[in-house]
Amino acid sequence: MNQLLNQLKSKLIVSCQAPVNSPLHHPELIAAIATACVNQGAAGVRIDTPSHVQAVRKQLPAIPIIGLWKQQNLGSEVYITPRYQDAYAIAQAGADIIAIDATTRERPGGETVTEIIERIHAELGKLVMADVDSFENAQSAVAAGANVVGTTLYGYTQATKHLIPPGYDLLAEMVEKLTVPVICEGGIASPTMAKQALELGADAVVVGTAITGIDLLTQSFQSIFE
Repeated sequence: MNQLLNQLKSKLIVSCQAPVNSPLHHPELIAAIATACVNQGAAGVRIDTPSHVQAVRKQLPAIPIIGLWKQQNLGSEVYITPRYQDAYAIAQAGADIIAIDATTRERPGGETVTEIIERIHAELGKLVMADVDSFENAQSAVAAGANVVGTTLYGYTQATKHLIPPGYDLLAEMVEKLTVPVICEGGIASPTMAKQALELGADAVVVGTAITGIDLLTQSFQSIFE
């Protein structure tokens, strides 16, 4: 497991995802995007939904995959791998690291972060990346057994909606005070911003929209023509 994390140390991880209403939201296309990123030096990829993880694993058998399953309609604000059954499906599809929302918000089914992490370790033998929005939630996630913590949800929860990612302040505090690897994710829009995250001590940096967000990037350009 340490070898897996070492593969990502000080490296670029690309989040290869697409909106569900996009023609790019297809396993083979996501796998092609992921392969293109790896061909240009990405050390790992972050992939949503089991079918997409499975397709990427088939295409990239030796590349670390951070897998998740977004579930939007379960009556909870928590949507990144909210339940153990979602983590199980992602693990079966071939992910090496399971990313979960590790905030203390109520989860569908009443499961807790601690219960899900313990089951992922004991029953699936996988590492867990805790996506958090605050240092308090990061501390709780580490106490619950998370192997890696990411700034992923900074600015994307009700408690942090007034904040704009990337969460450099949160990143710096987590690097200083936590005992597990810290990943900077969210709002990294340029190589300069990624470099700043590394300089603050990030063990790795996840970039998504700035590299693979064709739909959102096109929308942003199109807005000036309207």
